[in-house]
Parts: sequence; C-alpha cells; structure tokens
Amino acid sequence: MSKNLEQLRQEYAENEAKLRQYQHRAQRLEQRQKYYEKGERQKRAHRLITRGAAVESVAPAVRAMTEREFYELAGRIFAMPEVQALLPKDGG
Repeated sequence: MSKNLEQLRQEYAENEAKLRQYQHRAQRLEQRQKYYEKGERQKRAHRLITRGAAVESVAPAVRAMTEREFYELAGRIFAMPEVQALLPKDGG
C-alpha cells in the first residue's frame, strides 16, 4: 500500500508539471494572438494617419473643415466619374 501511495504521489506530481506546461503554452499562444492583433491595428492606424496627412498636404484647406464637411467633400470627390475611373475596379 505504501508503494501504491508513493506511485500515486509521483503521478500527481508529474501531472501537475504537465498541467503547468500546458497552461504556460496556452498563455504563450494568447500573447502571440494579442501581438498579431495589435500589429494589425497599428498598421491600420499608421495607414490612416499617413493618408490623412497626405490629403492635408495636397489640400491644406481641409484642416479647417469640420468632420462632416470633410466627409461631404470626400463623398463628392469620389462620386465624380473621373475619380471613379482612377479607382481600382475590385475595390481594393
């Protein structure tokens, strides 16, 4: 019986170690997922900022516009047939 109890304790310790390994592995995977998601957000934010800066450099008057005025202007510009002809047909 003593040996059986000792075997059970050893199994328990081994299983505890495995559990910690799996928990650590899961934590690493979660961190990797957050890293990639954060990276995509940062890329998008960078793209939006640089394109907004490009618009302001080409048309400095947009700095003084409200957001609504700017969106109305952008909508009118992108509705023009000449501009539509310059845009990719597949939307991206």
